[in-house]
Amino acid sequence: MKREDALFNWLQIQVVADARPEDRSALDTAAFFLQLLHEDHQMSDIGYRQEGSWYVLFGSADSQSVEVRYPAESVEALLVAIESEPKYNCN
Repeated sequence: MKREDALFNWLQIQVVADARPEDRSALDTAAFFLQLLHEDHQMSDIGYRQEGSWYVLFGSADSQSVEVRYPAESVEALLVAIESEPKYNCN
């Protein structure tokens, strides 16, 4: 998987996992993409922050800083889809 795809996939599912800490599938999937970024792309210190209507993903690769910006709407699309599906929101 290309690094750019893995970064976006990790960010999108990590936002879901952070919003839904009881969602074991989201936590496991976020961990999978984080491991992929570590092992396949030698990335470390990966994290994100929200700045207005953008998410900024940051980390290090090959001793260089990496920073990528994504529109919040794109990042949050998976969370919106999950929360809009009644079968995933049973109490």
